[in-house]
Amino acid sequence: MTIRHRRFTVFVLAMLCSTVLVVSGCSAPETRGTDDRTANTEPTLGGSMQAIQGGEPRSLDPATMVNAWMAQSLVGNALYGTLMTNDVETFEVGHALATSFVSEDGGATFTLTLRPDLAFTDGTLLDAAAVKHNWDRLRDPKVGSPSLTQAAQVASTEVVDPLTLRVVMAAPNPHFAQSLVTSGMNWIASPDALQKGQSEFDKNPIGAGPFRLASWSRQNRIELTRNPDYWDHPKPYLDALTIRTVPDTNQRLNAITTGSADLAMEASWFTLSKAEAAGYPTYTVPTGGGQFLAFNTRKAPFDDVRARRAVSLALDLEAIDAAVYNSTGSIPETLFPEVSPFHKDMALHEKDRDAAKQLFDELAAEGNPVDFTFLAYSSIENKAVAEAVQAQLSTFENVTARIEIVEFVAGVPRLAAGDFDMAILSATILDPDASLWSVFHSDSRGNYTGIDDEELDQALDVGRVAKSTEERVAAYEVVQQRLADLDPAVWYVRSAPSVVTGKDTFGVATYGMGSVLPEELWTTEQESK
Repeated sequence: MTIRHRRFTVFVLAMLCSTVLVVSGCSAPETRGTDDRTANTEPTLGGSMQAIQGGEPRSLDPATMVNAWMAQSLVGNALYGTLMTNDVETFEVGHALATSFVSEDGGATFTLTLRPDLAFTDGTLLDAAAVKHNWDRLRDPKVGSPSLTQAAQVASTEVVDPLTLRVVMAAPNPHFAQSLVTSGMNWIASPDALQKGQSEFDKNPIGAGPFRLASWSRQNRIELTRNPDYWDHPKPYLDALTIRTVPDTNQRLNAITTGSADLAMEASWFTLSKAEAAGYPTYTVPTGGGQFLAFNTRKAPFDDVRARRAVSLALDLEAIDAAVYNSTGSIPETLFPEVSPFHKDMALHEKDRDAAKQLFDELAAEGNPVDFTFLAYSSIENKAVAEAVQAQLSTFENVTARIEIVEFVAGVPRLAAGDFDMAILSATILDPDASLWSVFHSDSRGNYTGIDDEELDQALDVGRVAKSTEERVAAYEVVQQRLADLDPAVWYVRSAPSVVTGKDTFGVATYGMGSVLPEELWTTEQESK
C-alpha cells in the first residue's frame, strides 16, 4: 500500500468509526453532557466501576486510538488525562494539563502552556518536549494515526521552554482547539515509554492521567487503578475502573439493567429511549449532521448534479426509517440542531417523486440513465439501508441501483481510492469547522464525495478563519445553501454520542465527541464489583 493510500485509509477509518457503530434510532432524550443530579452534593471517594466501550483498541498507544465516545476515549482519558476539554453546548475551551492554548495572529500560530511540575507515572516530566514528541508522531503519515487529519493542520512545533510549545499552523485556523480536543493530540504519553516499541508500551502504557493500567486481557477487559499522583487531587474519586468492549447495543443495555455494568457508551436512539423509560440516566451530546448517503461526484452517474438530485428527490426518508429502524429514527431536518448558533431553517431534504421522474427521464433521453452500485458494509444496518434505497428506486424507470456487500476492512480502501458510486459516510457536527471543512472542502483528504465547488470552499475557509460568531454564522449559512444546491449527500439519521449509567453512578462529564472524563466519576455503591 502506498503512503498516499495509507493516509486515505486512516482518514476513512476515523470518519467511519461512528457510522459503523450506530445501530438504530429514536426520538432524542434531553441533550446534555454533564450530570446535574448532584449539583449540591460532594462526590464520594472510593469504590470501583464497570464501564463498557464500543470498540477494542488495537494498541494503547494514543497515536492509534480514536477519541470518540464509542471508540477508545474512556481508555485514553483514563491513562493520559487531557490537555484541554470543551463544553459540548457552548464550545468554550477549558484547560487541564495545559493552562492555555492561545493565538495572537488569527490562528496562524499558537502558544501552548503547560501546568508546572507535571510528571508521567514513570517519573519523567510531562513537558513541552513530550508534547512535541507526541504531536510530531501524529503528523507522520507512516504512523497511520486516525488523528492525522487534525495533526496535519500543524506545520511545525518548537519548544520555547519546558512549559511552552510554539505551534505553527499549515494554514490559519483560530478554532483549532475544537479539532484538537476531539483527537489523539489531546493525549500525551511518555516519550521514553513510546520508544520501547508498541509491544512493550501496551504492557506498560505511561501517561499522566487519573488511572494506571493494572492489566489488559485482549478481547476481554482493561483493568485500571487509581493514580495517587494525579495532578488534580483528590481526583480521581474511584479506586478502580474496569473497561470492557461490547459491540452489541442490546447487550450493553442489558449489562446496565442487570447491574453488571455501571456505565455504557451508546449510539442507539432506540436503546436510549428504552433506558430512559426504565429510569436509567442518559447523557447525550447535541450534534448536527449525522450519517449520510454519499454520492461519488468524481464519476458517472453522480458527476452530474441532476443524477444526484433525482435520487435525493426520489427517496422517502421516513420510509427508510420505517424499513431500517421501525420508524424510531431521528431524521436530520436541518444541518445544525436548533440549539446551535449556526442553525438555519434550511431543509436538508425534499421528496418530490414527479420531479425525480422528470430528471431520470431527462438523463435517459440524453443516453445517460442513472445506473449505480451502492457499496454497503456487511452490518445489518448498512445492508438494510442499501436495500431500502434500492427498493424505493425500483419503482422508477430509467434508474438501476445494485448493491455490493463488502466487509468493513475491504470497503475502507475502496472508499479511499474513490472506487464507489454510493456509500454511507458520517459527519457528526459539533463546532462546524472540525467536520464540514474535512468532509466537503476540495483540498481536504477527507472529502470522499469529491465535491469541488469554489463558493463552498470559500465559505468553509471564511468559517474557519472568522473570529466573530456573526461572521461564522454568515459563512456557514452559505455552506448550508451550497450543500443544498450541490446535493453531494442525503442525510438520513442523526448521530447520538451518548452514555447510559446505572442509578448509583454519578459525575458524568463529557467533552468533544462524547468523550467521558473518568476522573469525575463517582459512585454511591462502595463495594467493588
